[in-house]
Amino acid sequence: MEEAERLRILLIGNGGREHALAWRLSQSPRVDVIYVAPGNGGTASGSLRNVSNISSPKADDFQGLMIFAKEHNVNLVVPGPEAPIVDGIERYVRAAGIRCFGPTKAAARMEGSKAFSKDFMARHRIPTAEYENFNDYEAAKKYLDSLKHNVVLKASGLAAGKGVIIPSSKQEAHDALKNIMLKKEFGAAGNEVVIEEYLEGEELSFLTFSDGYTIKSLPPAQDHKRIFDGDEGPNTGGMGCYAPTKIASKALIDEVHRTILQPTIDGMRKEGFPFVGILFTGLMVTNSGPKTLEYNVRFGDPETQTLLPLMSADTDLAE
Repeated sequence: MEEAERLRILLIGNGGREHALAWRLSQSPRVDVIYVAPGNGGTASGSLRNVSNISSPKADDFQGLMIFAKEHNVNLVVPGPEAPIVDGIERYVRAAGIRCFGPTKAAARMEGSKAFSKDFMARHRIPTAEYENFNDYEAAKKYLDSLKHNVVLKASGLAAGKGVIIPSSKQEAHDALKNIMLKKEFGAAGNEVVIEEYLEGEELSFLTFSDGYTIKSLPPAQDHKRIFDGDEGPNTGGMGCYAPTKIASKALIDEVHRTILQPTIDGMRKEGFPFVGILFTGLMVTNSGPKTLEYNVRFGDPETQTLLPLMSADTDLAE
């Protein structure tokens, strides 16, 4: 029997997610070494087998990282955060003749532009909230005035998980719209805004492996985005998370796979940007069924820290 290929991994990122990935990957007998750029105290502690941090080149210096990768015989790159993926690191990795666990820049638009992903959902009839996209403030203001239901405002671009505003009144919604589009609270991420219907229910997160055709999800998780106790305060990238969760019955998981996840993967492939990697899908479980809130094109944070320890001891993440 042919021996499995040995892996030398470059892991990009510096958060708890990257610590969890390094911890789990280091347990694989196939993995010889893991370099983390730039890493953190957990990955520098020496407690993880064959894991070390690198401070140079910087995590956004893609060409420098590829020079490092070649010099150290890296044969797998794993980008953790969204920024390098959306900025197209996969193309640099592929051009260097190295495999990348992450999607193309074209596929990463599903996270890089909330307006793009909402239009994708509409084209493929993937359940989601009613919405409109705007890059003109006056048009957005007029639309907001016309609505009778509660809304959610989203800066379309990357805003480190903080670009979603849930106003409690029409005046708060107008103030948020002005802050996003005119005062540039989130910078260029707010050049385009999604105004969508507020959905009632419980949130649920799916992390789904895909080769561009098939899907395999980890157990669904629930995270908490509001900064204060009692579901109060502004949204964050995630204050905490737990799994497994009681609301994720087998019937619900099957429905999500059938009506949301498989149509998403099929739609991306049919439109010419197949998804290869792990797709995070944020959902709201409403009285009328699960509806899609957002896509992330990488391991979720903090979901990864909760889900990887649930893997059985004989499961090799590196595989």
